Amino acid sequence: MGASELAGEELVIQYASSEQPVIDGESLVAEPGAVTALIGPNGSGKSTMLKGIGNQLAPDDGSVLLDGRDIYQMDGKELARNLGLLSQESTSPDSITVEELVFHGRYPHRGFFEPVTDADREAVERAIELAGCEHLRDRQVGSLSGGQRQLAWIAMVLAQETEVLLLDEPTTFLDLHHQLEVMEIIERMRTDSEVTIVVVLHDIEQAARIADRMVALKDGTVQAKGTPEEVVTEDLLAEVFEIDAEVNQTDRGPRVEPLRPRHDDEPGDGDADPDDAPEQRDNLAAKH
Repeated sequence: MGASELAGEELVIQYASSEQPVIDGESLVAEPGAVTALIGPNGSGKSTMLKGIGNQLAPDDGSVLLDGRDIYQMDGKELARNLGLLSQESTSPDSITVEELVFHGRYPHRGFFEPVTDADREAVERAIELAGCEHLRDRQVGSLSGGQRQLAWIAMVLAQETEVLLLDEPTTFLDLHHQLEVMEIIERMRTDSEVTIVVVLHDIEQAARIADRMVALKDGTVQAKGTPEEVVTEDLLAEVFEIDAEVNQTDRGPRVEPLRPRHDDEPGDGDADPDDAPEQRDNLAAKH
């Protein structure tokens, strides 16, 4: 069986507490077997988009299709066997061990009264090893640091062995060493498994290094999508992130050197004229 495609089409996503949609008519395609990274400033709609395509926040309009099937019409267990989500709101009882938490990732694969199987144990062992938390398996979740807890949650979602994996800021709370470990996990999954991955990341360089495709959002609108080289440009950083920066292409993807924040009342470094802004926006729009 080949890798799965996850597509959100013309999505309108709104929270009950908001007056306007956060995402209003945007589309996203996660190509089979590829890593798609969502980037954008705080409040740009990255996590909302992920919730919409991950069965956590039902769109008011549009559709989310997993290999052509509407995920909101699928049985909960069937969907959980095919799509895994690591959200920022993940919680668990503090008294369970890391190993017990990871075993919870196997619930879609067996009935309520069915015992744990050898396949379940093997999947849990693989997930714990891949997440690099063997030394934590007997620790209670409540005793872990934020970074250690994050690794435990990553192991749990890996134990689901899904065809599509959605990760919402998986490097949150992690020091640089553990951030790089998470990036290695994603790289190994792309190389060794037919898994389609969508990941939300704040670090633009990390996203560019790990991703096959990138999608940049601002104010709930897709500003650019394509390869890292196509998306991470000085024009986009100025338009979307409101910074002046230098971008250099390297063997490890685009390297960004931030220079300064941009302000509404002044042009950025290298801007010939403020009236160039409409042309820059046209160039960004042409990349859709």
